[in-house]
Order: sequence, then structure tokens, then C-alpha cells
Amino acid sequence: MTTIQYFVGASLDGFIATPDDGLDWLLQFDGFDGGQESYDSFKAGVGCLAMGRSTYTWLRKHGPEVWPYPGIPCYVFTRHEHAAPPDSNITFVRGDVREFVDDLKQDARGRNVWVMGGGNLAAQFADAGLLDELIVSLVPVVLGEGKRLLPMAGPTPPLELAASRTMGRGVVELRYRLRAG
Repeated sequence: MTTIQYFVGASLDGFIATPDDGLDWLLQFDGFDGGQESYDSFKAGVGCLAMGRSTYTWLRKHGPEVWPYPGIPCYVFTRHEHAAPPDSNITFVRGDVREFVDDLKQDARGRNVWVMGGGNLAAQFADAGLLDELIVSLVPVVLGEGKRLLPMAGPTPPLELAASRTMGRGVVELRYRLRAG
């Protein structure tokens, strides 16, 4: 069964990026014990990506020349025109996430959908009752301000802690279920 997951790193005070989309605070933790294994295990279950324009723009600006997710269908939610890089399977869409959830799941082919990057897109899925899991790696840094982890319209019902583990350099990974599913 396809699960819609938000897999993300966040500061202890609940931010996923600085106000100007900076990630240096997070990137300084690259290579911590358990981090690569966690990412590889998670990514092995991913069949489709959903990301917002800011995440897509950041990836294109800071990422490698080659699209880092070849062969994985990707939906970019945006109001702007973009060009897809070679060897990518990207569909640019605009509209409510509910309009595309069936397409995301179909393209995932029984695997999971990764809501990647931005908290705003993840919040849209959560507000619509479509986000199944939140997998957050809490990084021992306090930013004070920035882009929020999950800027939802209102409070959620209590989340169910499905798993937790401590990894290197004080990073703690928490896996929550948002809805039965």
C-alpha cells in the first residue's frame, strides 16, 4: 500500500531552513553515524516524489548537474514555468494537492510518495488529511527563525509515535503516523 511520507531534517526549534532557504546548518551534519543508512533505507521505498517550487529551485541551484532522482517520477507543485533537466521524469503541476494524489500514488507503483523539502507543501497534504507519516530527524541546532517544519492551518489530533532512534552527533529520528493507513 502506498504511504505519503514527509521525510525531513529540522532544527530543535522546528525549522527546516533559514528565512532565505539556507541549509548550511543542516549540511554541516552530513556523514553522521546512521544518517546515510536511514536515508538509503527510506529512499529504497520511494516510488514517486512531490515537491514545491522552492525545493525544486534549491535542488537545481545547489545540486549536481545531473538530476539526483533519475527514474523516479516527480511532481513539482508550482505556479511558475520551469524546464525539466535531462534524464528526469518531472511533471510540473498547479492546483490543490487533492487533485493529484491519485496520480502520485499510481506513479509510485505500490511504493511510497515522498513529500520532499518544503513544509508548506507537506502542510497542504496534512491539512487535506493525505499525509500518512512524518519522519523528522531533529538536528541539535537552534535557528531562532526560518521556514517552519509543518505550517498547518490548525492543530492535529495526537500523532502516533511509530519509531524513534538516536543517531550520531545527537541527531534523533522520529517517525510519526498522522492517520491510520
